[in-house]
Amino acid sequence: MSFATDYLAQLTAFADQSPLPRIRALHLPPLQPTQSNKGEFCAVELTDGSIGLSYVLLDDTLAKLHRGSIGFGLVGADALEVARRFVSDTGPERTISFAAANAISRCLFDRAGFRPRDSSDSIGQMNPEPDDFIGMIGLFRPLLGRVLKSRARLTVVELKADLAGEHDGYHVTLDARELAECNKVISTSTLLLNDTLDQMLAHCRKARWFAMVGPSAGCLPDALFTRGVTLLGGSWITDREGFIAALTSGAPTSKFSSKCALTSDTYPGWRELIQRARK
Repeated sequence: MSFATDYLAQLTAFADQSPLPRIRALHLPPLQPTQSNKGEFCAVELTDGSIGLSYVLLDDTLAKLHRGSIGFGLVGADALEVARRFVSDTGPERTISFAAANAISRCLFDRAGFRPRDSSDSIGQMNPEPDDFIGMIGLFRPLLGRVLKSRARLTVVELKADLAGEHDGYHVTLDARELAECNKVISTSTLLLNDTLDQMLAHCRKARWFAMVGPSAGCLPDALFTRGVTLLGGSWITDREGFIAALTSGAPTSKFSSKCALTSDTYPGWRELIQRARK
């Protein structure tokens, strides 16, 4: 069973107990140069205001979404049916289906009266120390400062060959096997989109802390916790209208959302959430 299969089974159980809102809209960031790292996420909005995010800078996903070349037909669509495509879709279709799944997760959280704890720790509460060997899956440039300041050893696994090599205080590699000796790992949630989660986790068996972070990490965490992820850090949208206006104009969205974090000891589990949502 894959993460996607487990995740959709949980969302289906929620839908079996409670009618879901339909899709209101797909919101896209403006087309911008990929290297700018702006406009990284799209949003699927449900008719109850629930919003789910998904990363759009893999390959030419954003351009294809803007061209509408895959015939969306999303307005008024059954949110669960769109989300179910996450199990088998690829490319832009998978991006949309993941965002729809995350929107349903937010709907469940709200109906259950559950909100993840706020988090001001951008590096997943890993508390880097000098004797740590930290792995980073995807180069998080804004996070480098805190890790390097701790004097921990740092290896970054990247897909971009031009980033590989020795840098000031850290090493970038294309070979995920170099994560094998890391005792702490922080990862982008893009692993869920490109379906490399299990592959990467297999290289991190010695890691006692595996944090997955990013705005699109808005999924139910159960299937991640059972696979060895210890923290899921995402964005909790606090101002729907402001967030959408900022996203679609290419402006910063941070003042319309807050960082949040889920760990197994602070999360009640998807079954409990569904029970709360029924009351």
